[in-house]
Amino acid sequence: MTQFIKTLVRLQKKLSFLVCTLLLAVLMPGKGHAQSSYLPQGSKFDHFLDRMEILLQTDPDLNISTAKPISRRLAVRVAQLSDSLHKFYPYDYYYHLSSVDRANLSSLLMNNIEWVTTNKDSFMSKRPWLQAFYKNKANFYEVEDKDFFLAVDPAIQQTQSYESGNKNRVFLNSKGVTLRGMIAGKLGFSAYLTDNQERGPGYFQQRVAQFDAIPGAGYFKAFHTTAFDYWDNRASIYFNTWKYVDWQFGYDKNFIGNGYRSLFLSDNSAPYLFLKFNTRIWHLNYQTIYMELISQHNTITDYQYPKKYGVVHHLNINATPWLNLGLYENIIFSRADHYDFSYLNPVIFLVSAQSQNGNPDKTTVGFDWKMNIGHATQFYGQVLINEFILHQILHYGQGYWANKQGLQLGFKYVNAFEVKNLDLQFETNIVRPYTYQAKDTVSNYSHYNQPLAHPLGAGFYEFIAIAHYQPVYKWNLEGKIIYYKQGVDSAGVNFGSNIFEPYTSRPRDYGFQIGTSGLPANCLLMSGLVSYQWKENLFLELSAQYRHYSVNDPSNTYRSNNSTMFTAGVRINMFRREYDY
Repeated sequence: MTQFIKTLVRLQKKLSFLVCTLLLAVLMPGKGHAQSSYLPQGSKFDHFLDRMEILLQTDPDLNISTAKPISRRLAVRVAQLSDSLHKFYPYDYYYHLSSVDRANLSSLLMNNIEWVTTNKDSFMSKRPWLQAFYKNKANFYEVEDKDFFLAVDPAIQQTQSYESGNKNRVFLNSKGVTLRGMIAGKLGFSAYLTDNQERGPGYFQQRVAQFDAIPGAGYFKAFHTTAFDYWDNRASIYFNTWKYVDWQFGYDKNFIGNGYRSLFLSDNSAPYLFLKFNTRIWHLNYQTIYMELISQHNTITDYQYPKKYGVVHHLNINATPWLNLGLYENIIFSRADHYDFSYLNPVIFLVSAQSQNGNPDKTTVGFDWKMNIGHATQFYGQVLINEFILHQILHYGQGYWANKQGLQLGFKYVNAFEVKNLDLQFETNIVRPYTYQAKDTVSNYSHYNQPLAHPLGAGFYEFIAIAHYQPVYKWNLEGKIIYYKQGVDSAGVNFGSNIFEPYTSRPRDYGFQIGTSGLPANCLLMSGLVSYQWKENLFLELSAQYRHYSVNDPSNTYRSNNSTMFTAGVRINMFRREYDY
């Protein structure tokens, strides 16, 4: 009974907070503006929008879109601009769109029909199911009225894999529903609800056992002894105050960056509860996210998992039409009996606020950039700073433990070597040992036993090469190579790669180098994908993957293994499940 009362009190507090937030939105001065939901994680349009940003080079909306996901309204606006430029300059080298790009553009508009202001007749099905379903080729069920819009779609993914040396069948069985809508053009909502059964490749199973977590998911249970059963449920409401401020209150994921990985905030971990507001005005975009996170815990039995909180600030500016610069900061904290309201100030420097509290919490800062050059290339990067001691930086070779920084450098090349729709991406990520760790096991940069930034944690360098080719609209080909070297813990000694260990348990103060402190582990992962879009948003896919992992360990404590995996799958309205670590 006592636990039930505590649960009611917590629920009352959350509902009170939500009601107050909605009242604030309603009572704010200024005319309400239509509020958009966001493109889902792993949207098939992410790559197309990347291409448009580089090809257009100076589009102010896309250049400022480092914080993701991107709103559907913005995506449609960019698509319609690209279409207009193509029609106005049909023979221009930069603004001319290939037939594949035009097909992708039409698909983007069809899948975000509520924001399309031009003629929509081409999006309608000639023979809807029972005159009620798939009236629009992209949506299973759709309602579009004066003050109400609703789109409901199935979300399904079925994959079967063969992995060398694995006696168990590797599979993913996901089924559910996704929906989005808008009320009176002022309140938006969305939901993604799936039930999943999964047995991943051998190294995935080892990762689950090591960290007691399903990568990318939350609460789980055993399924048929060696597999896992879990829900992936996400939902949000969206509203607007004044003309320039958008709000999202939801349970979902976020991503800050322009690369394949992010050192700031990634979508690799489980969904979490958050309140986000985004201000976009002039050449500026400023985003604040207040997050409720789950601290480290074990899943042996059910109980109230411990909570912690995070705040993220990200400001980016279009310094020139082709150069975007960003500033980032975050803090992770926990209080036994209250929320620390000093971190609610959306414009204060979090490091300063933490100092006023006696430096009890975990803070990081950073900056990012991207440059679109020549309507064909983009250079991007991130610098993450957990601690900065000038004397130790000047003597970097000594390997001081508190030199906790990270660096990302990346390059994108679209229509590579003048081959239409052949796009290349190269990226390197380098993170020092002990970065993201804290002095306790609570304030580290994690959620639900998973890193909030890079999935490898810390103490590594990584190189990524990706080739993406779309010869025709329905076919996509992708090749990927990932190599990393990481210094992993040995014999229970904390060498800084596992972000869940407290940095107070380090064995010494000096002599820590990237990839070699601890046991040097090397991993090479190569994969290829052939994807065919049979119907709108329905993909038939074949993939192959090779992974070689080795640890230089004389005692043979850690496994060294090779894995070759072949996969066949079908998915509709779902992102593709990846095992790229």
